[in-house]
This record gives sequence, C-alpha cells and structure tokens, in this order.
Amino acid sequence: MACFTVPLAEAVIVSAAKKVAKKAHCSEKTLDFIDKKVGWLEKMLYGGSALLAVEHLYHGEISVFPPFLTALNTPEEIPVMLHEMATSGVAMALLVTAVWGIIVGVSSALERSRKQVPASDGGR
Repeated sequence: MACFTVPLAEAVIVSAAKKVAKKAHCSEKTLDFIDKKVGWLEKMLYGGSALLAVEHLYHGEISVFPPFLTALNTPEEIPVMLHEMATSGVAMALLVTAVWGIIVGVSSALERSRKQVPASDGGR
C-alpha cells in the first residue's frame, strides 16, 4: 500500500541533512564522506522507493490521481495502511540503512588497508 513512503521520507531527510552538512564548514575528509558515502545511501533509498512505487502502481495500490494511495479511498483501510507503513516500511528503511552501514564499513576498511600496503617496487 504505502510502505515505500517510509524509505522515501528517509531519503528526503538524508538529502536535506546532506545539503545542510555541506554548507557547514567541514574538513575535506568529511566533505568527501558526505559527497560519496552519504550519496550511496541517498541513491539506495530513492532507487528502492522508486522501484516499490512502480510495483505498487502496477498492482493498483496507488494511482496517478488524488488521493494517490488507494487505501485512502475508504476510511477502513487507513489503519491497515498505517500498520503496513509502521511494520514493512520501517523495516525496509532500517534494512537499507544497515546494509549501507555495512558497505561503508567494508569500504573504509579497504581504504585503510590500501593505505597501509607499501608501494610495490615495480615487480623486481
């Protein structure tokens, strides 16, 4: 029904926070993290939300005309929609954020290990 709106809301919040953080006087390293790695989270959230929205559109759960969410057509379906948002939507948003955290952790570990490896002597 509307589970995709929770990751979408998180994506909007992340975008706003990213914009505010970039305006702050941060170090070059912090700006690189914001641009690159927080950008990954944005793309994951927006992309996943877009795919879910298309899937819900295909199944007739949302429409291109107001009220957009078909669950809003009847008052009896609103609590069901809110429950789905609170369970499935929050779970998806948390999972995407956790996977992003793992990706950032692995990426940072690989970057650190590359810096610690001495430069090769040209294959001699």
